[in-house]
Amino acid sequence: MIRIVIAEDQEMLLGAIGSLLNLEEDMEVVGQACNGEEALALVDRLQPDVCLMDIEMPGKSGLEAAEALRSTECKVIIFTTFARTGYFERALKAEVKGYLLKDSPSEELACSIRHIMDGERIYSPELVDDDSVVIELMSDDQTSSQKRDTIGTVRNYFSTIMEKIKLPTG
Repeated sequence: MIRIVIAEDQEMLLGAIGSLLNLEEDMEVVGQACNGEEALALVDRLQPDVCLMDIEMPGKSGLEAAEALRSTECKVIIFTTFARTGYFERALKAEVKGYLLKDSPSEELACSIRHIMDGERIYSPELVDDDSVVIELMSDDQTSSQKRDTIGTVRNYFSTIMEKIKLPTG
Protein backbone atom coordinates (compact mmCIF):
# COMPACT_ATOMS: atom_id res chain seq x y z
CA MET A 1 0.00 0.00 0.00
CA ILE A 2 1.36 3.41 -1.01
CA ARG A 3 0.79 5.85 1.86
CA ILE A 4 0.21 9.46 0.74
CA VAL A 5 0.03 12.89 2.36
CA ILE A 6 -1.55 15.63 0.24
CA ALA A 7 -0.92 19.35 0.77
CA GLU A 8 -3.24 21.74 -1.10
CA ASP A 9 -4.63 25.08 0.07
CA GLN A 10 -7.88 24.80 -1.91
CA GLU A 11 -10.10 22.63 0.29
CA MET A 12 -12.38 21.34 -2.47
CA LEU A 13 -9.41 20.28 -4.59
CA LEU A 14 -7.71 18.72 -1.55
CA GLY A 15 -10.80 16.62 -0.82
CA ALA A 16 -11.30 15.65 -4.46
CA ILE A 17 -7.70 14.50 -4.96
CA GLY A 18 -7.82 12.58 -1.69
CA SER A 19 -11.05 10.83 -2.68
CA LEU A 20 -9.73 9.94 -6.14
CA LEU A 21 -6.47 8.50 -4.83
CA ASN A 22 -8.31 6.53 -2.13
CA LEU A 23 -10.23 4.78 -4.92
CA GLU A 24 -6.96 3.20 -6.08
CA GLU A 25 -6.55 -0.30 -4.60
CA ASP A 26 -2.85 0.21 -3.85
CA MET A 27 -3.04 3.77 -2.41
CA GLU A 28 -4.16 5.27 0.87
CA VAL A 29 -4.30 8.98 1.70
CA VAL A 30 -3.16 9.06 5.33
CA GLY A 31 -3.10 12.83 5.80
CA GLN A 32 -4.24 16.11 4.29
CA ALA A 33 -2.67 19.53 4.87
CA CYS A 34 -3.62 23.08 3.86
CA ASN A 35 -0.05 24.41 3.67
CA GLY A 36 3.61 23.39 3.63
CA GLU A 37 4.06 23.67 7.40
CA GLU A 38 1.18 21.28 8.06
CA ALA A 39 2.55 18.94 5.39
CA LEU A 40 5.96 18.82 7.10
CA ALA A 41 4.34 18.01 10.45
CA LEU A 42 2.20 15.25 8.90
CA VAL A 43 5.16 13.73 7.04
CA ASP A 44 7.18 13.71 10.25
CA ARG A 45 4.35 12.10 12.24
CA LEU A 46 2.89 9.69 9.66
CA GLN A 47 6.01 8.72 7.64
CA PRO A 48 4.19 8.39 4.27
CA ASP A 49 5.79 7.04 1.11
CA VAL A 50 4.73 10.09 -0.92
CA CYS A 51 3.91 13.72 -0.24
CA LEU A 52 1.92 15.27 -3.07
CA MET A 53 1.87 19.03 -2.70
CA ASP A 54 0.77 22.19 -4.40
CA ILE A 55 3.60 24.54 -5.32
CA GLU A 56 1.98 27.77 -4.09
CA MET A 57 0.45 27.71 -0.61
CA PRO A 58 0.28 30.25 2.20
CA GLY A 59 2.91 30.12 4.93
CA LYS A 60 5.40 27.64 3.54
CA SER A 61 5.21 26.90 -0.19
CA GLY A 62 5.40 23.43 -1.70
CA LEU A 63 8.93 24.14 -2.90
CA GLU A 64 10.05 25.26 0.56
CA ALA A 65 8.51 22.14 2.10
CA ALA A 66 10.13 19.97 -0.59
CA GLU A 67 13.52 21.47 0.23
CA ALA A 68 12.95 20.62 3.91
CA LEU A 69 12.01 17.02 3.00
CA ARG A 70 15.01 16.49 0.71
CA SER A 71 16.88 14.30 3.22
CA THR A 72 13.87 12.13 4.16
CA GLU A 73 12.64 8.85 2.70
CA CYS A 74 9.39 10.51 1.59
CA LYS A 75 9.16 11.00 -2.17
CA VAL A 76 7.93 14.51 -2.95
CA ILE A 77 5.71 15.24 -5.94
CA ILE A 78 4.95 18.87 -6.72
CA PHE A 79 1.78 19.57 -8.67
CA THR A 80 0.84 22.92 -10.08
CA THR A 81 -0.98 24.92 -12.71
CA PHE A 82 1.94 27.36 -12.93
CA ALA A 83 4.89 27.09 -15.32
CA ARG A 84 6.96 29.90 -13.83
CA THR A 85 10.59 30.58 -14.58
CA GLY A 86 12.86 29.25 -11.86
CA TYR A 87 10.35 26.84 -10.30
CA PHE A 88 11.61 23.84 -12.22
CA GLU A 89 15.23 24.55 -11.28
CA ARG A 90 14.22 24.84 -7.60
CA ALA A 91 12.29 21.58 -7.86
CA LEU A 92 15.38 19.85 -9.28
CA LYS A 93 17.54 21.23 -6.47
CA ALA A 94 14.98 20.05 -3.91
CA GLU A 95 15.26 16.59 -5.52
CA VAL A 96 11.53 16.21 -6.06
CA LYS A 97 10.61 12.97 -7.77
CA GLY A 98 7.73 14.44 -9.75
CA TYR A 99 6.71 17.84 -11.07
CA LEU A 100 3.23 17.49 -12.53
CA LEU A 101 0.37 19.55 -13.94
CA LYS A 102 -2.86 19.65 -11.96
CA ASP A 103 -4.98 19.52 -15.08
CA SER A 104 -3.71 16.06 -16.07
CA PRO A 105 -6.23 13.19 -15.89
CA SER A 106 -6.54 11.58 -12.44
CA GLU A 107 -5.44 8.16 -13.75
CA GLU A 108 -2.22 9.82 -14.95
CA LEU A 109 -1.55 11.04 -11.40
CA ALA A 110 -2.06 7.57 -9.93
CA CYS A 111 0.16 6.04 -12.64
CA SER A 112 2.86 8.67 -12.01
CA ILE A 113 2.81 7.91 -8.29
CA ARG A 114 3.35 4.21 -9.02
CA HIS A 115 6.24 4.95 -11.39
CA ILE A 116 7.85 7.27 -8.84
CA MET A 117 7.54 4.54 -6.21
CA ASP A 118 9.43 2.30 -8.67
CA GLY A 119 12.32 4.79 -8.68
CA GLU A 120 11.47 6.90 -11.72
CA ARG A 121 11.29 10.68 -11.87
CA ILE A 122 8.45 12.22 -13.80
CA TYR A 123 8.31 15.83 -14.95
CA SER A 124 5.54 17.27 -17.11
CA PRO A 125 7.23 18.60 -20.27
CA GLU A 126 5.06 21.74 -20.17
CA LEU A 127 6.65 22.69 -16.83
CA VAL A 128 10.26 22.10 -17.78
CA ASP A 129 12.37 25.24 -18.01
CA ASP A 130 14.80 24.29 -20.81
CA ASP A 131 17.43 26.79 -19.71
CA SER A 132 17.67 25.24 -16.24
CA VAL A 133 18.34 21.81 -17.78
CA VAL A 134 21.19 23.16 -19.87
CA ILE A 135 22.63 25.02 -16.87
CA GLU A 136 22.45 21.86 -14.76
CA LEU A 137 24.16 19.78 -17.44
CA MET A 138 26.97 22.27 -17.98
CA SER A 139 27.71 23.06 -14.32
CA ASP A 140 31.36 22.29 -13.52
CA ASP A 141 30.85 22.14 -9.76
CA GLN A 142 28.43 19.21 -9.90
CA THR A 143 29.52 15.88 -8.50
CA SER A 144 29.51 12.99 -10.94
CA SER A 145 26.49 11.59 -9.07
CA GLN A 146 24.59 14.84 -9.64
CA LYS A 147 25.55 14.82 -13.32
CA ARG A 148 24.29 11.22 -13.67
CA ASP A 149 21.01 12.21 -11.98
CA THR A 150 20.66 15.18 -14.33
CA ILE A 151 21.36 13.08 -17.40
CA GLY A 152 18.80 10.56 -16.13
CA THR A 153 16.33 13.39 -15.71
CA VAL A 154 16.89 14.52 -19.30
CA ARG A 155 16.34 10.94 -20.49
CA ASN A 156 13.04 10.91 -18.58
CA TYR A 157 12.00 14.13 -20.36
CA PHE A 158 12.65 12.58 -23.73
CA SER A 159 10.80 9.40 -22.75
CA THR A 160 7.82 11.43 -21.61
CA ILE A 161 7.84 13.50 -24.79
CA MET A 162 8.11 10.40 -26.96
CA GLU A 163 5.16 8.77 -25.15
CA LYS A 164 3.03 11.89 -25.67
CA ILE A 165 3.74 12.07 -29.42
CA LYS A 166 3.28 8.38 -30.25
CA LEU A 167 2.35 8.06 -33.87
CA PRO A 168 -0.39 5.62 -34.86
CA THR A 169 0.91 2.38 -36.38
CA GLY A 170 -0.54 1.01 -39.58
